[in-house]
Amino acid sequence: MELLIVSGLSGAGKSVSMNALEDIGYFCMDNIPAWLLPKIVAFSRAGDSQLDRVAISMDVRGCRTREEIREALAQLDLQQTPYKILFLDASDEVLCRRYKETRRRHPISQAEDIPTTEALAREREILQPLLDRADYVIDSTLLSTAQNKERICDLFLPGGGAKAAMRLNVMSFGFKFGLPGEADLVLDVRCLPNPFYVPGLKHKTGMDQEVVDYVMQFAESRELLKRIEYLLDYAIPLYVKEGKSELTIAVGCTGGKHRSITFARKIAEYCERLGYAVSIQHRDAAR
Repeated sequence: MELLIVSGLSGAGKSVSMNALEDIGYFCMDNIPAWLLPKIVAFSRAGDSQLDRVAISMDVRGCRTREEIREALAQLDLQQTPYKILFLDASDEVLCRRYKETRRRHPISQAEDIPTTEALAREREILQPLLDRADYVIDSTLLSTAQNKERICDLFLPGGGAKAAMRLNVMSFGFKFGLPGEADLVLDVRCLPNPFYVPGLKHKTGMDQEVVDYVMQFAESRELLKRIEYLLDYAIPLYVKEGKSELTIAVGCTGGKHRSITFARKIAEYCERLGYAVSIQHRDAAR
């Protein structure tokens, strides 16, 4: 049985993640109390009821203390049950804004009548054992619902081939909108000539061939791309050897519309030619 424990901060995207996991074939169970986890796993592995892929969501609604979580994980270890942990996180500022927009209260705020910021601090403390042992951490601070779902599918859709263990996510972004929190590698292409200042290209993006042609006509652009490809050709196998299962490569320019999209597309194409499973996102293209 392939067991995935899904946890994280309330409002960080656990429900979206569980829906996405269900869509790709996981049997999903939501809001499982910590003490019940070993019993559910034992049942899921037993006899004719054995399930192939199971995702179990755990959060502060069913986990009251860190000790409860540690004990539940220790029981799984005693059962010699292999499992992975996915942890969804986001900045406190964004989580508070999401609660304000939905007019919902944080579960700890509702139960103890305390401010949301204090509730988030309590929640982080309680869930720390799951974060400490997480195999995958997704920071949804700057991700839309669709992007979050896409990340889940990229991570957990079954694949094949020699390089299936490594999933690459190539993301373009604009520095003026902030760094992507989940980026493993950040590449800055602001050093290249900017199509924004060309009247006919200002309102186009790197998805348009005219922008690609403009960016790549310069010798420094072609040389930079060549050196980035050399870096990735050397570095990605080292990540695979180290056991990393997913890598996010973020390519940034000023606004995230021209140079970064052009280079993100070029990098994604190159990584696909190397044989890796690649997804691509353009975070700020519509801003």
